[in-house]
Amino acid sequence: MSLSKGKQFEKIAKPNNKGFSDWVKASDLPKNLQLGNGWSWGREGSSLEKKYFLETKRGKYNSVKEIRLIGFNNKKNESRTIRSNIKQYYKTKKCVITYTSGAECDHKNGRYNDPRVNNIKTQRKSDFQSLHKDVNKAKRQRCKECKESGKRFDAKLLGYPISYYEGSTKHSDKPNGCVGCFWYDPIEFRKHLQAKDSL
Repeated sequence: MSLSKGKQFEKIAKPNNKGFSDWVKASDLPKNLQLGNGWSWGREGSSLEKKYFLETKRGKYNSVKEIRLIGFNNKKNESRTIRSNIKQYYKTKKCVITYTSGAECDHKNGRYNDPRVNNIKTQRKSDFQSLHKDVNKAKRQRCKECKESGKRFDAKLLGYPISYYEGSTKHSDKPNGCVGCFWYDPIEFRKHLQAKDSL
């Protein structure tokens, strides 16, 4: 039985017992693992991405030059279940960033590390927000980078005058560690901009 592409890369990368590997050059990969638009074996939702966190180095035209594994992805230990009435409520709302219809119900806390929010009996509507599918995907990537690096997203990269309205660059790893980040609650973030302007 032939190995899946994800398993083939795993065999090449040779991660240690904590899920970390050295950099693997894209040019050294066998032909069937070459990285083009069809890089399905390492993208979000792939079996490899579900098992490990991946990091890439990119070159010209954003092409992937090197890849490495940077630890096991423990999403299986995170509960992302949202109570049906909350999902239904946000289904009728527009995206808080693009103000377009067809938004998804999104966990504000992208680390899913708050036991109260992970429990459908204790969840609140205020723990969630409406984000368009593409915006939600962008947020997931920013949250993933924050989780891997320990550094929160800097809103100045989006042109805002402040980085966060609460907390610092380093994430505290606590359930409320995302509060103050633009992606955690864009509406609340903008309120603090207005308060700053009125001073």
